[in-house]
Amino acid sequence: MSSQPPTKQPVTGWQRSLVIGLDRGIYWLARHWVGFFSLIAAIYVGLPILAPVLMKAGVTAPARAIYTVYSPLCHQMASRSFFLFGDQAAYPRAIAGSSLTPIEAYMANLPEFAGASTDPAQWTTFLMAARRFVGNEQMGYKMALCERDIAIYGFVLLASIGYGLLRRRYEIKPMPIWLFFVLGMGPIALDGFTQLFSQYATALPSLSILGRIFPLRESTPLFRTLTGAIFGFSLVWLTYPHIDKGMRDTERDLAVKLRRVGALPPETRPE
Repeated sequence: MSSQPPTKQPVTGWQRSLVIGLDRGIYWLARHWVGFFSLIAAIYVGLPILAPVLMKAGVTAPARAIYTVYSPLCHQMASRSFFLFGDQAAYPRAIAGSSLTPIEAYMANLPEFAGASTDPAQWTTFLMAARRFVGNEQMGYKMALCERDIAIYGFVLLASIGYGLLRRRYEIKPMPIWLFFVLGMGPIALDGFTQLFSQYATALPSLSILGRIFPLRESTPLFRTLTGAIFGFSLVWLTYPHIDKGMRDTERDLAVKLRRVGALPPETRPE
């Protein structure tokens, strides 16, 4: 004796309204996801730029809240960050070889750097001081993300806006994965890891063998920005076409479902 499958009960009342509301929300996101992602990127990169503006205006509590929120997401070292309203746009280490006045020229007059040393063997003392130092009237105030991260998320935002404009007229194919690893990740990984290994090798005697392979170096603000920008742009080119395809499929399927229940006007057409 075979048992009959249970009869599926129709969703009614507040449950029906909830399901339709969720479907409409997902449908909206599927249609406007590029704009939504661009807004998120704008907020994420905009707040760190707002922090020095607030510091300059004397609104220090919200500014320091921004620094605190972003602190787990970035090292925020003053020697690797952009500054606003000061002598220079950046204050790299002397070993970076930049034409900018190095941060060492200012350290003696900065309370945050009291006890800090640029001696590679005492690297952590400099690192912690560079994290603590937010800025002053002379040097300006640092952004809450480092130069490389500002470039990454800034170009994610620019590429996102560009993709949203171009996809209306052109079919954009995703960046080949091999090209992403070579062009997108190659420069940023090479710059970051050679710098990191060289500094660890100098600071830790047990890793001195690495010093023979990776001589002590510090990237310039320009190179940090360039490698970050390439990575941010490549990330959008790699991922957005794939996301776009999935979102278009979702939009089409939900449009049919929402029209069937009368939650979408018949004249509305998926883009």
